[in-house]
Amino acid sequence: MTRSSLAFGTALLVPFAALAAALPALAASSDPDTIAAPAAPDMLEANLSLPLASGLTGAAKAPVFAWVENRAGVRNVWLGGPGTAGRSRTAYREDDGIEISGLAFSPDGTRLAFVRGGDAEFPEDKLPNTGTLPQGPRQTLYVLGTEGSAAPVAIGEGYGAVFSPDGQQLVYTREGEITLWAQGASPRRLAKVSGTVGDLGWSPDGRLLVFREWRSGHSLVGLLDVAAGSLRYLGMTLGHSADPVFAPDGRSVAFIQLRDPPAELPDSRASFWSLRVADVATGAVRTVWSAPEGEGGQFYGTRGRNLFWTPTGHLLFPSERSGWLHVWSVAADGSGAARDLTPDANEVENFRPSPDGRSLVYSANPGDLDARQIWRVAIAGGKPQRLTPPDRFAFFPVYGGNTLAATVTDATHPAYPVAVEGMKPLGPVASARGFQRPEVVVFTAADGVKVHGQLFRAKGAGKHPALVFVHGGPRRQMLPGFSTMYYYNNAYVQNQAFAAAGYTVLSVNYRSGTNYGRAFREAPETARGGASEYRDVLAGGQWLAAQADVDPERVGIWGGSWGGYLTALALARDSALFKAGADFHGLHQMVRPTERTFAPDAVLAQQRLQWQSSPMGAIERWRSPVLIVHGDDDGNVDFGQSLLLARELTARGVPFEELAIPNERHDFFRYANWLTSYRTMAGFFDRNLKERR
Repeated sequence: MTRSSLAFGTALLVPFAALAAALPALAASSDPDTIAAPAAPDMLEANLSLPLASGLTGAAKAPVFAWVENRAGVRNVWLGGPGTAGRSRTAYREDDGIEISGLAFSPDGTRLAFVRGGDAEFPEDKLPNTGTLPQGPRQTLYVLGTEGSAAPVAIGEGYGAVFSPDGQQLVYTREGEITLWAQGASPRRLAKVSGTVGDLGWSPDGRLLVFREWRSGHSLVGLLDVAAGSLRYLGMTLGHSADPVFAPDGRSVAFIQLRDPPAELPDSRASFWSLRVADVATGAVRTVWSAPEGEGGQFYGTRGRNLFWTPTGHLLFPSERSGWLHVWSVAADGSGAARDLTPDANEVENFRPSPDGRSLVYSANPGDLDARQIWRVAIAGGKPQRLTPPDRFAFFPVYGGNTLAATVTDATHPAYPVAVEGMKPLGPVASARGFQRPEVVVFTAADGVKVHGQLFRAKGAGKHPALVFVHGGPRRQMLPGFSTMYYYNNAYVQNQAFAAAGYTVLSVNYRSGTNYGRAFREAPETARGGASEYRDVLAGGQWLAAQADVDPERVGIWGGSWGGYLTALALARDSALFKAGADFHGLHQMVRPTERTFAPDAVLAQQRLQWQSSPMGAIERWRSPVLIVHGDDDGNVDFGQSLLLARELTARGVPFEELAIPNERHDFFRYANWLTSYRTMAGFFDRNLKERR
C-alpha cells in the first residue's frame, strides 16, 4: 500500500453554497411535515446534512421553547411551542464553524439570550477559528426578543447568561468576571474572582447571586450581593462545592460537597460526598445528608444539573447507592431518611422537578437498557409512569411553564424537539433515506463480561467486509438510533452509509461506558490501569468475524477520541484480526505524570502498566494500514499524539494515510470537515478491505 498525505485547508473543502442549494426549505408549522433527506451525490452527504436539534430549553413561566438547529453546519436559533409555528429566529447562512450555545430565557419567555462563538465544552479556552476567518470569531453574548423579527443585540463577550427573576437584567461571566446587563444600560462588572465562574443563579428576590468558582484543586460557593457588590464564600473546605441552589424562600443555599478518592485507592469504599445547606444571613453550614460508605460513596452525576430544591421542601440529587444512577429525595431540613425515587435496574441520565415540585421527570432506561424514555414519578412516592412511546428515544426533559418538552430520536429521524403530551413536534422533523434499524446484540468477552452493541447488516448476499465501531468518551452509550450529540449523530450516519455500501458494522458499548450500572462503568483495570475495555472490543471483532455473512479476512475498525485509542490498540495488538483501521484523534501514549501520593517504589510499576496499556506499548506488532485523522487545534486530545504515531509508524514501515485539518477542534465544528474526513475514510476502507481479495 502506498502512503498518501491528505492535509487540506479551506480551498479544498466542499463549497457550502452547493450544499445549501440542494437542501429543501424547512417546514414552519405547529405540525411540520417531515423533511426527507435531500437529493445529493451520495447517501452520506444526503443524510449528514439533515437538521439536528440541540440545547432545548424552556421559559420558567410560559410555554415557549428554544433550541439550536445545526443543518449542514449552518447553526440557527429556533423558537416554538405547543400550538405555535416553529420558526428560525436567526438567519445565519454559512458553514462557518461558529457554535451557538448557552440558550437562556427570561422567566416570561419574551427574551432569549444565546452565545455565538467560542467552544461550549471549554468556554474559557482559546477561541476557535475553524472557518479561518481573517479576524477570528469572538465569544459573543446576544439577546433577542422572542416576538417579531428584530435582529439579536450583542451584549458583550461571555457565556453562562441567567436572567433575573423579573426578567429585566441578566448576568454572565468570562475569565473570572461576573457582569450585569440591563436593557438600555451598558454592561457593568459586578465582581472579578481568581478562578472560573459557573452555575450562576439568582435569589428569588433578585438581590443575590450564587455561583461555583473553580480554583486549582478545589472549588467554592460564592455569594454576591448585586447592589452592594460585596462577595463572600460559603462552606469553605478542602474539596469541591458544586451545583449551588437557593431555597424557594431565598434564605438558604444548598450545594453538593465532594472530594475525589486518593489515586492509589480508586476503589475506596469510604464516604466522599454530602449535601450541605448554608444559611444566607449567618453563613452557618450544616450537613443534611451524607453518602453512606460503600456503593455510591463516591459522587457521580448526571448529564445536567444535579441538585434541585423543590417548592415542597425536598432536595433532589443523584446517587448510586443501589449500584445504578438513581434520583433520590431528602427533606431539606435533614429530617427523615433519603428515598430512592427511581428504583430497579435503570440509569437516570438527567432529571428535574415539575414546576409545582410535586413530581420528578427524568430520562432513563428501565426495562430496556438500550433505550431511553421520559418518566414521571411523584416525589411523595409511587410507581413511575412512562410518558414517551417505546418506538422513540427521548432525552433532556424541560419545562416551558407547565408544558413538558423533550428531545427525541429514532433509527431514521435525527434529534428534534417535541411537546411530550401528544408527542407533537415543536419544529421541523428530518427523515433519513436508506437507513435500517440496527439490531441490538449481546456477546461475551473472554473474562465473562456481557457486552451490548448495535449491528448494521450489509445489504446483499455473500460474505461482506465488516467494521467494528468504537465510541469515545469512554463515558458514553450508543443506541440503535440517532444520537443527540453532534459527534455521534454523524458517526451513526456514517455507520448507516457503510452498511448501505456493503459493510456489516458492529458498534460496541464496551465496559467503562454508561447506562449499564456502576459496576460496568467502573470495571477494574480499564484505561491506563490495564485497558480491560479492549477485551470487549476484541470480543466484538471476533464475534463479527464469525458471522455467516462476514468475510473474516476483511474486518476493520474505526473510532474517535477514546475510540481512536482503542482502534490504535486493536491494530497494534491484533493486526491479524483487524486488517485496517481509521483512528480519529486518538490517544497513543498513555504514560502521564505520576500522582504525588504514590510511593517511589510504586511509580515505575504504574508507568510500566500505563505504557503496556498504550498502543505504543505494542507498536512493534502493528502491521495493518491505518488512516490517522486529527484537527490541529484539538483541545481534548493533543495533536502531538497523532504526530507521535505517524513518526513511529514511519520508522517501522507500517503503511498509513493521514488527514490533518488546520484549525479544527476535537468535535469538528465545520460540516465540510466531517464530510471530507468521512469520504476519505470510506475510500481508505474500500481500498484496504472491500477490494481486498
